[in-house]
Amino acid sequence: MSNHRIHVQERPKGMLKTDKRDALSLANRLYTQLELGAQVEDKMQLVRRAHPPTKAASQLKGLIQHRYELSHQSTQLRNKLTSICDQRFPELTQIFRDPNREIALAYREKFPTPHAIATTSMVDLQALRPRSFPSDAQLLKLQQLARETIGIQDKDRQQGLLIEQGLLMKELRIVQEHLGVLQTRISEVVTSSREGQILLSIPPIGSIEAGTIIATVGNIANFEKACELKSYFGWAPKRSQTGVSFDKTKLSNRGVRPMKQMLFLMAARATTLECEWARIYQRLLPRLATYDERTKDYRGKIRVIGRIAGQMATMIFALLKTDYEALSQVPPGEAPPLPMLYDLAIHRKHQEGHYRSLKPGIRPRKLIQLPHQS
Repeated sequence: MSNHRIHVQERPKGMLKTDKRDALSLANRLYTQLELGAQVEDKMQLVRRAHPPTKAASQLKGLIQHRYELSHQSTQLRNKLTSICDQRFPELTQIFRDPNREIALAYREKFPTPHAIATTSMVDLQALRPRSFPSDAQLLKLQQLARETIGIQDKDRQQGLLIEQGLLMKELRIVQEHLGVLQTRISEVVTSSREGQILLSIPPIGSIEAGTIIATVGNIANFEKACELKSYFGWAPKRSQTGVSFDKTKLSNRGVRPMKQMLFLMAARATTLECEWARIYQRLLPRLATYDERTKDYRGKIRVIGRIAGQMATMIFALLKTDYEALSQVPPGEAPPLPMLYDLAIHRKHQEGHYRSLKPGIRPRKLIQLPHQS
């Protein structure tokens, strides 16, 4: 028995809406396509076979989702702690640029009020620092700022903020501990899987990025073309054009939101590294962006980063799909071949026009199947 998937359908117009009518409509569509082999005009009504997720995807799906939720929770806790610092001791950021770093939280926990910092001895302040930061001069300035603070002076309000700050610090440390455990487990699953080894070979993908991709894709066999994977990632362009006066292109609202955000961050980071993506970025920047003489910089860099993200998604599809096809041809009981990894030299040759497609049969190692993109 095999599973199939279909896009969410609009209910037929009419006065009657029952489960029986909905089930009949779905059954007719499945019978027409699967048994009779009828073609459909609208691809949104196409029934596709649903392949089960891989072992790594099944293990990572819950871990990645939980990490995503904890990351948002950590951000919320940090924002609340920053708000309390702005109310009670806003001058603290003159010494600690980030009031939520571990060293800053240690001082805020040990000396919860500006009065406690101003009246404590220098020896106690020095004993709390792990190394040479903050320096003695910075500690003296911290005490001076504590004596002259413009923070809240109402004792009742201070007491309430003090209790809230202590609880938030404990919650933040628990969340950070759990994030560390998830980070370790995700790295173990990614490095031990074939998909993870392939993705980790692509700069700038790390263990978290690779885990997110594997959990989102599930099984690359569910995607027949690279455009389908890009659309699932939320990287499908939506164009509106009228005559010569209006022509606008933007990303659609579809796709998995965490993966969409991750793909953009991956592309933005890739442009800052010593890799082929940065080289492509520098080549496309004068073509797709506009140079501003006043600021001596380009405007419209987001468009170029979006182009890089699209190419990166295409490469991910090509490598994962090629590995899936190679494994499907391995006879039962025979050891599978080594996974085909990303190769910088081959990537550069593809960009220069020396494209070489993969063909069934002998598959050379370390070869990527990517269409040439200027």
